[in-house]
Amino acid sequence: MFNKIMKRGGRKPSKADAMDSGLYGLGPTGNLNSGVVSTSNVLVNHASRTAPATSVVNSAPQPGGAVIDSTALPSGHIDPLPQFRDVAVSDRQLLFLRKLHICCFQFDFTDTMKSAREKEIKRQTLLELIDFIQSGSGKITENNQEEMIRMISVNIFRCLPPSTYENTGAEMVEMEEEPFADPLWPHLHLVYELLLRYVVSSDTDTKIAKRYIDHSFILKLLDLFNTDDPREREYLKTILHRIYGKFMVHRPFIRKAINNIFYRFIYETERHSGIGELLEILGSIINGFALPMKEEHKLFLFRALIPLHKPKALALYHQQLSYCIIQFVEKDYKLADTVIRGLLKYWPIINCTKELLFLGEIEEVLEATQSAEFQRCMVPLFRQIGRCLNSSHSQVAERTLFLWKNDHIVSLIAQNRNVILPIIFEPLEKNIRSHWNQAVHGLTINVRKMFLEMDFELFEECQKQHEETEARARELEEQRELTWKRLAEAAEQWKGGEDRITF
Repeated sequence: MFNKIMKRGGRKPSKADAMDSGLYGLGPTGNLNSGVVSTSNVLVNHASRTAPATSVVNSAPQPGGAVIDSTALPSGHIDPLPQFRDVAVSDRQLLFLRKLHICCFQFDFTDTMKSAREKEIKRQTLLELIDFIQSGSGKITENNQEEMIRMISVNIFRCLPPSTYENTGAEMVEMEEEPFADPLWPHLHLVYELLLRYVVSSDTDTKIAKRYIDHSFILKLLDLFNTDDPREREYLKTILHRIYGKFMVHRPFIRKAINNIFYRFIYETERHSGIGELLEILGSIINGFALPMKEEHKLFLFRALIPLHKPKALALYHQQLSYCIIQFVEKDYKLADTVIRGLLKYWPIINCTKELLFLGEIEEVLEATQSAEFQRCMVPLFRQIGRCLNSSHSQVAERTLFLWKNDHIVSLIAQNRNVILPIIFEPLEKNIRSHWNQAVHGLTINVRKMFLEMDFELFEECQKQHEETEARARELEEQRELTWKRLAEAAEQWKGGEDRITF
């Protein structure tokens, strides 16, 4: 038995084995250091920078009997392959595979003059691959699908350049300068286009494709959302959304992975370039949630979306975040109370820019809120609104007063005026007496008049209570001043050497 095993282990390699080895540059004319990029274990942010690679091509018959050399070229350059229309249908799958190998070569794109010919060959080859998949000229074999995902991984899963805030140490704020442009993009966007066409193609069998577009691939794809190049993030957003729609088996994993990115952003780094794009994907996902809503989705709202209001960089993704929040409230109106209380929990104290965003979001949530849920949260809500009314920042006070221009909100206030008016009557009176901005002063008078017309008796009662409160406050102030006066007199007596001090 041992002799049989030894004989099998030392068998002569078959012709097919030699062909397979030649494909990857590991045959007689190739080796591991020939410049061919390995695709078996590609990690985002841990990929090595490779030098321009040598060509590895296989033999295939062309029309007229011409044959392309199958050996790896030692000269360090690559030659173009024939187009798909120039070869027999039976040879197109092999040609497709050889073109994939050409596209595995990586070049230094920071130097536009270096390897210009090879870069152009790669670009044209990528365009041909895209056209082949998009045209549906033939169903790609399973082996070719695996090699295509490997080629895509080699090109897109790479070390991302440091972000602007990492170079300067500055906080993530909305930048006015030009967005970062990755020098790799002229070829990178073609690789992304190839992946997108593969995912959306009707010829792509999800049962086969899910073996290669697996959890590891999706995690690496999500890591790329941290790129500073907005064009790349846009492609990633589209591709991930298509993967979510087509591969139902991956849906829970994608949601969980996005959750983890949010958790790290909120509680650890507060730095990530792709939060807005991820929220755009989630907005579409939330829109498709079935009712009654699963507990998992509600926990996502409580633990991830609402805490996303905390980071300083909220302005960069608030529009997408607000859309997701509103989708939840429109799906299940009972969530309005939880959402409003969550916003109040993270309400900014000294950041007026964030406060304006919160006020806009509160208005949108209130538009989707019904009376029963409004009554549960109206007391803490209008206490906060009262503080915003008295804000010395005129835009905050003005934006708060604009809430009374919304008919639905006015209707909710009118139904619960017995509770709301006593809370905000004092802030309104304070604005009329002492706010420095004339626009705020005028809007406050209009709101006060609206309450007066809404319920005259209640208004008179609130005014009377306000006057009594002010009278008590004046009495306390007078007593306080009198106490300080007596203390001052006592201090003078002590300085004069009096042995006995009386009050």
